[in-house]
Amino acid sequence: MSDDDTVGVAVRAAVGAVADPELRRPLGELDMVRDIAVAGGVADVRIALTIVGCPAATRIESDVRAAAASVAGVDEVRVHIGVMTPSERAVLTDRLRAGRPRGIPFTADSLTRVIAVTSGKGGVGKSSVTANLAVALAARGLAVGLVDADVHGFSIPGLLGLVDADGRTVRPTRIDDLILPPVAFGVKAISIGMFLREGDERAAVAWRGPMLHRTVQQFLTDVHFGDLDVLLLDMPPGTGDVAISVGQLLPHAEVVVVTTPQAAASDVAIRSALVARQTGQRVVGVIENMSAMTLPDGTVLDLFGAGGGAQVAASLSATDASGSAEPVPLLGSIPLSPALRTSGDAGVPLTATDTNDPARHALVDLAARLAGASRGLSGRALPVAPRLSP
Repeated sequence: MSDDDTVGVAVRAAVGAVADPELRRPLGELDMVRDIAVAGGVADVRIALTIVGCPAATRIESDVRAAAASVAGVDEVRVHIGVMTPSERAVLTDRLRAGRPRGIPFTADSLTRVIAVTSGKGGVGKSSVTANLAVALAARGLAVGLVDADVHGFSIPGLLGLVDADGRTVRPTRIDDLILPPVAFGVKAISIGMFLREGDERAAVAWRGPMLHRTVQQFLTDVHFGDLDVLLLDMPPGTGDVAISVGQLLPHAEVVVVTTPQAAASDVAIRSALVARQTGQRVVGVIENMSAMTLPDGTVLDLFGAGGGAQVAASLSATDASGSAEPVPLLGSIPLSPALRTSGDAGVPLTATDTNDPARHALVDLAARLAGASRGLSGRALPVAPRLSP
């Protein structure tokens, strides 16, 4: 083998190890590396992107160039960009699905915990809580996905900062019928706001039940989240079409109820949990948001009253669709926090910062508690078989 051939092998290995920023897998594993030729210190590298106009093209080219240039004996790198053929993309999408037929991968037998975050009414900070929990769980090293199921009131793209410099919502990449969700703070997120026409990000989504059902179903079927430890769903408030659809599509999901201390919110929050139970979902806890805030002078401000979260937890612990009691804990209380609001407006979740804010500490503690909670085995197929005696 000539010196150029030896350098070429090293260049192929270096380029093949470059990760696609959207698929998060090495280019070599994705069969995106084509010809590698080295002659007189000049490396010609040919790669094939998944689609025309791939939004990650510039970054991939830069990373490939840097990887090839790092190989000893390479003085100049020329990167040639091509595109996969339809048949090559079909092979790739089948590989990404691990050979599974198209469908919802988050079944009761899946290793992914599915947690639906719901509330009885709007304005209780449910989306802010969900986004911050997702980021805090990702910071613990978990693979986290987030579905913005609040189709009419979507806000996850803004809360996670998935907005470009011109204020346009970042859009997912499509590979045929596979949708690659954008990633922010280690969280793979999808929202209907990412599919509206450019310039219409503030438009109202006026859809009824069938359209809402198909949207949620497509998010769960066609979005390639990969292997997840946790999938969070930011549910719309109340007990409407989406809640029923999620109950049908993900009857094994765990449910976390968000409320404020105010009786008007806590009374309604109980209803959303009862509807979840009617579809077979298990209510695993209650989060009280906007609870008492301690002012700089030590004064405690109960702007929305007190005790609502505990009331919801107690009511749900004593009320079950089958008539039996199931303990539902108050997972924690998040104090009213200006920092939580301003960080959400800025697209930088509070749990992604290192600020010494009581609300941040409460959210990080809640994420730790959720991550450490045992998953119910109801409805799951266990890998055991009866042992027959001789």
